[in-house]
Amino acid sequence: MQALRTAASGMSAQQLNVEVISNNIANMNTVGFKRQRAEFQDLLYQTIERAGSQSSGDGNVVPTGVQVGGGVKAGSVYRINEQGTPTLTNNPLDVAIQGKGFLQILLPSGETAYTRAGNFSTNDQGQIVTEDGYTVQPGITIPRTPPPSPSARPAWSR
Repeated sequence: MQALRTAASGMSAQQLNVEVISNNIANMNTVGFKRQRAEFQDLLYQTIERAGSQSSGDGNVVPTGVQVGGGVKAGSVYRINEQGTPTLTNNPLDVAIQGKGFLQILLPSGETAYTRAGNFSTNDQGQIVTEDGYTVQPGITIPRTPPPSPSARPAWSR
């Protein structure tokens, strides 16, 4: 029965590993996404033979002992904070951070959050916002100016 529990713990751990890898693949083109990695830990070991004990009637000694592992468990899933590759977007509001740092955004709850995704646009009030519509902090508003009338342009540009 112990062998089945050990095998089941390994399958459960591998399921988490596949889920993390699948999430990394699904988001590999998401701006600002940081991949993750699952880390595992051994469960307790059961000592079958102590170190230095005899293993048979012949007097053979087991120098290191014999232990049977109880399986594995997920220790943690951690984020890998590596610099991504900047991509030219031709959007004048897009920014990329090289090195350490984050951009502050304001969540609808009033809390401040942090991101490295720099694909910005403007909302209907002219504020610079993230792809999800969260305001970049400090709030920056780009004034909307109407195009100049034809008579306001210099004669050489007509």
